[in-house]
Order: sequence, then structure tokens, then C-alpha cells
Amino acid sequence: MDTIKAALIKAMEAYFDGDAKRINHALRVTQYAEELLKSEAGDYPVVIGAAVLHDIGIHQAEKKYGSTSGKYQEIEGPPIARRILEGLRFEQKQIEEICEIIAHHHSPGKVNSKNFAIVCDADWLVNLKDDYDIRDRGKLSKIIEKVFLTPSGKARAREVYLQEESGAGDYMI
Repeated sequence: MDTIKAALIKAMEAYFDGDAKRINHALRVTQYAEELLKSEAGDYPVVIGAAVLHDIGIHQAEKKYGSTSGKYQEIEGPPIARRILEGLRFEQKQIEEICEIIAHHHSPGKVNSKNFAIVCDADWLVNLKDDYDIRDRGKLSKIIEKVFLTPSGKARAREVYLQEESGAGDYMI
């Protein structure tokens, strides 16, 4: 399993060519995805593949559309991810699912798999503070219930953002 992750990270880092912001984001999302996998029982290669590569289309989106908007990442990411995954000899079924997750990771509701939910929750764990005002704890609690898709993701979000004990395992970032 570690060889899969290491190969994906190496490929992602090479593609991002020193873009520390994008690389660090992907690594943080991957770390959270691994945590959530412990209690959500997803498919490791699919979840880790999608977590590492979920924003792989961001540079192309910026170049092509002048925007890093999620809708453009969802268009541009899958072809890039497919090339990387084929180069790493992922199974075709895994490639299809990873690309499907990447193609919808900013559009929850279009894909309803456990693997998708884990990747979305991991991304939200990193992005929540950037997309929502997290100062109002009452509103934040409602946002967590609304946007997170897995019980472990909700518990981890409450732990990270509301400093509540989750009881869902000992997680440390």
C-alpha cells in the first residue's frame, strides 16, 4: 500500500513541478483520507489515488480558463489523472473510479460511493476554513452536518473545528 501512495505522490509532485501550495494541499487531503479509511472501509488504491490527484487539473484549468474554479478542475483533472494512473499501471476499473471521483469532487450528489465520500470529506477537512466562516460555532456545526458525507468525516470535522472529542478513533495530524 505504501508503494502505491509513494508512486502517486511522486507523480503528483513531478506534475505540479514545485508548486508547494498544491502539493501540500494534496498531501494534507491524502493524510485525512488515510485516517477516514481506517473507519470507513473504502478501497485504499482508489481513495488514495483520488485523494492525491483530486486537484491535478488546477494548473490546466488556470491556463485554459483563467480560473481555478472547481468546475474547471473537474473537467481538466480526469485526463491528466488517467495518464498518470495508466503510467503507474493501475487497473482499468480503478482508473475509471478515480477519474469519476475527480470529475465530481466539487459536485457532491453526482457520485454516491463510499470512496467518493471519503475523498470529499478529506478535502472538506482541509478546505472548510477557507470556504466558510468558522467563527460561529452554531452555524459551523450545521455546516459540518450538511457538507460532510461520512460519520467519520463529521466526527473528525467536529474534532478539528469545534474541538470536540469524536470517539471515532485516535487521529493526529
